[in-house]
Amino acid sequence: MLNRLDFFFSGITKLCGALACVAMILMLFNVFYDVVMRYVFNDVSIGMQELEWHLFATVFLLGTPYAMQKDGHVRVDIFYEAWSDTKKAWINLLGAIFFILPFAGLVSYYGIDFSQDAYQMNEGSGDPGGLPHRWVIKSLIPISFFLMGIAALGMIIKALKVLILKEPYPPLDRENLS
Repeated sequence: MLNRLDFFFSGITKLCGALACVAMILMLFNVFYDVVMRYVFNDVSIGMQELEWHLFATVFLLGTPYAMQKDGHVRVDIFYEAWSDTKKAWINLLGAIFFILPFAGLVSYYGIDFSQDAYQMNEGSGDPGGLPHRWVIKSLIPISFFLMGIAALGMIIKALKVLILKEPYPPLDRENLS
């Protein structure tokens, strides 16, 4: 049962990572286009500039659950790496239950109203030529925090596998987080 849940949660966060990767590639092309248009043709597009930060937000918001699943998120590794798998499992279990899940739940809950208000007002850019439908990127906030909650559930499952099934944590390969 724990292995199936681990597989399910890992699959969802891997999808987040793939979507973040696609958004990163799109952002690369968008920035290239902006630079060429600005410095070669002396032309700017407010909409394309706004698309850059929309894509950056997408990379960040969808990349975070993936980083959590791959254990590539920021923490004080000088202590963590020296600990036993059991101690790591307890830290991950308690951290996910008492910190990540409540925070992800709160941001998801309040983020729904935030994005719903933007949708109902048909909020768009205040700049001429800017992007319409700002609610799309705002709705990614509660969605991504919901997905971070799923990644936290995956952390809990992995910790339980270490504590109950005595499985070791895989060694972290910082060079290849894919």
